[in-house]
Amino acid sequence: MANYLFNDSVRIEVQHAQLTGDLVVPEGAKGLVVFSHGSGSSRLSSRNRFVAEHLQRSGFATLLFDLLTQEEDQLRENRFDIQLLTNRLVDVVNWLQHNQHTRELRIGLFGASTGAASALSAAAAMSGDIIYAVVSRGGRPDLAGPLLHDVQSPTLLIVGGLDEEVLDLNRQAQDQMQCIKDLEIVPDATHLFEEPGALEMAAQLATDWFRKYLEAGKQHPLHQDRP
Repeated sequence: MANYLFNDSVRIEVQHAQLTGDLVVPEGAKGLVVFSHGSGSSRLSSRNRFVAEHLQRSGFATLLFDLLTQEEDQLRENRFDIQLLTNRLVDVVNWLQHNQHTRELRIGLFGASTGAASALSAAAAMSGDIIYAVVSRGGRPDLAGPLLHDVQSPTLLIVGGLDEEVLDLNRQAQDQMQCIKDLEIVPDATHLFEEPGALEMAAQLATDWFRKYLEAGKQHPLHQDRP
């Protein structure tokens, strides 16, 4: 059974709101992965929790949190307000940098669906010296718009092979990014990775990426070598 330095709910004070999160920090954590969920979802997302538990078993700390308060979530437009969600994510990362259990850990971001846009926008705002890696699962990185050019953090885009429209959008976003980036296609998977073994594959791909870029002592270039 794993030993934890911290495993409990937290209240995170941000501008104009107090957000609820679930923070898990294993002893000797290799890094910290912060989840940015998609529209209409929350920290209770079963798919994100599945990935978080996979990361925890691999020695990573995780934070799943609600980007919106219950009142804010009643307004549908807030769910698609990428700037608002990005600001929330940046505020939460700042909070983690001062938390006694997480301030020494390298931070990565995991974005699902529209949450990928806020994750990449936050990475662009905070630079590769703060956000060491980003993973998008079935995400909409295209919604980050021109900020894609400013992302320095190594980024992995994971898309289901049958999610054709989103796959095309991810390929376009990948072409715009100047950082280290990769696109992994999970065969025969649709947008929600509901097919047998699909979510497990996505979780393992994410874990491998964070293992490569979050563990302390590993240094990597900010750009891929061009042929």
